[in-house]
Amino acid sequence: MKPLMMTMARVLTISTALISASARGVEGSAAIDAATIKRWSEPYRGWHYHPDHVIPAKPRIRGFEDIHMTDVPTVFQLPDDKTWYMTFIGFDGRGYQSFVAQSNDLIHWTDMRLAMGYGPEGSFDYGGVVLGAFLYEDYDIKAPRILKRRKGKYFSLYGAYPRQGGYELRPGYEGVACSDDGLRWRRAKDQPILSVHQKDCGIWEKDCIYQPWLVEHRGRFYNFYNAANGHIEQMGMALSDDLLAWRRHDGNPVIPHGPKDSYNEKFSSDGKVFHDKDHWVAFFFGVGKGGAHVMAAFSRDLHHWTVDSEPLYKAGGNPSGLDKQYAHKISLVWNPEDGTYYMFYNAVGNKGRGIGLITSKSLAPRERNADGGK
Repeated sequence: MKPLMMTMARVLTISTALISASARGVEGSAAIDAATIKRWSEPYRGWHYHPDHVIPAKPRIRGFEDIHMTDVPTVFQLPDDKTWYMTFIGFDGRGYQSFVAQSNDLIHWTDMRLAMGYGPEGSFDYGGVVLGAFLYEDYDIKAPRILKRRKGKYFSLYGAYPRQGGYELRPGYEGVACSDDGLRWRRAKDQPILSVHQKDCGIWEKDCIYQPWLVEHRGRFYNFYNAANGHIEQMGMALSDDLLAWRRHDGNPVIPHGPKDSYNEKFSSDGKVFHDKDHWVAFFFGVGKGGAHVMAAFSRDLHHWTVDSEPLYKAGGNPSGLDKQYAHKISLVWNPEDGTYYMFYNAVGNKGRGIGLITSKSLAPRERNADGGK
């Protein structure tokens, strides 16, 4: 993640004919062929737009009236609770904190309140706390996004910044948080789990570490995170057996930035990884040709990735101008009641920086009914 302009605009894009630098030479590491990539990405194309932000730039949260930008949506549910919840961050000019809202229909969000606030002055998370890399019960693409209890608590990795006074002031860190109820969060460890000061920090990530994404697979935890060297952002991976101690993957970055004139020429960022039948898909945003767009990469083993060169959704797709600058940082959920994917994303355009929504099916009738038949 980065400040406005470039920072808001991350997107990943690499030619499907190319093989990432890290995708050479290990168990089944050959690039996935273009025909397979096209087939795997097809279910995530042809989106229908919602006409307005579902969480506006100025959400008017009581006690937090200075918030004028919202970002980084992540949707989840709690065990035995049909309510949908969404964490998001609110920027108040100093930095940002994480909030939670709730919904019964995935369109209308209410009861916004603080989920995790600024850390103490002098700490690695004093300038910003970005929840959203939750430990889920199941990472299947269509599975409910239900938080998983581990040792009696819920867990999330989070992005963090040490200084106040701006948007994502470098250097960034990552921490681990826990919660008793899934709605109010606190540190699970007082030191960062990833830092630019650690001995195994790579050159590609030497300037700033941004947002994590957590996956549990076969008893091991994977952290997919984006980081920067200068103005280039790429995605790496770290591994853990306990969520508290992490070691970086030797083949980082696993999803590098793309070639010249590609959609992810500058950024490959904010990956959200799910299992889809016999493979994995990472939804991320790339910054390059035309701004920031929603992209996808695919893998058979979580280590080696091939990127689809064509965005799944491009900035400016909403004719209202809601996302004419950037469309990125997604949260994808499957609603079995209407057989529809809901993709929440950071939509930056003529109404500022807020949380937008696109869906795999048109929701127009439902929206009209929800607005009193208009």
